[in-house]
Amino acid sequence: MEKIDYKKELKYLYKPSAKKVETVVVPKMNFLMLDGKGDPNTSQSFQDAIDTLYPLSYVLKFMIKRGEIGIDYGVLPLEGLWWADDMSSFSVENKDGWKWTLMIMQPDLVTNEMVQEAIEQVRVKKNPVSLPLVRFESFEEGKVAQIMHIGPFSEEGPTVEKVHSFIEESGNQRRGKHHEIYLSDIRRAAPEKWKTIIRQSML
Repeated sequence: MEKIDYKKELKYLYKPSAKKVETVVVPKMNFLMLDGKGDPNTSQSFQDAIDTLYPLSYVLKFMIKRGEIGIDYGVLPLEGLWWADDMSSFSVENKDGWKWTLMIMQPDLVTNEMVQEAIEQVRVKKNPVSLPLVRFESFEEGKVAQIMHIGPFSEEGPTVEKVHSFIEESGNQRRGKHHEIYLSDIRRAAPEKWKTIIRQSML
C-alpha cells in the first residue's frame, strides 16, 4: 500500500526555521473548518471544534486507506486562524474578544462527497455538538512570512513580533489573519518543547 507523508512532501510549509523568518507562497488547499469565538483556554466551543475536526479527519483517512484508492497518510496537524473585530484589542490580555477558525488540511484525494459520508459516520458514532457547523472549503493564503516557535503558547509574543517586523522591514504589509499550526501533541510533550508555526500573510 502506498503511504504519503504530506508534511514531508510539503516540508517548506510544515518545517520552517526556528531561527529566522522565511517567505513562502502557500498554495490553495482544502480544509475542514469550524468557526468560534472566545478564550481558547476556557471556551467550550473551542474544545467542541477539536472534538469534531479530528474524528472527521480520521474517518476520511480510513475511508481512503480501506477504499478503492488504497492510500495511507498521516492526518495533518490542527491549525488556527485568529483575529478580533478590533485588532487593537487582539492581545493575550483580552482573549475573550478573540475570534478563530480551527481547521485541518485535507489531501486532494478527499472529495466533498467523501466529507458528507464521513459526517454521517461521525454523526452515528459520536455526534459531536459542533458537527452541524463544520464546513469543507478551499483556502489560498498566498505569500506569507513564517517561523517556528518552540515553547509554550504564552511565550509566543516575541516570535509574533519578529514576524511582523520582518514583514515591515521587507517593504510589505500584513493582511488577513494571524495563523498558527500546532505540530505538537500538548497532552504528551513538555510545554518548553511545543512546536508551533507562526504564519502571517502579506501584501
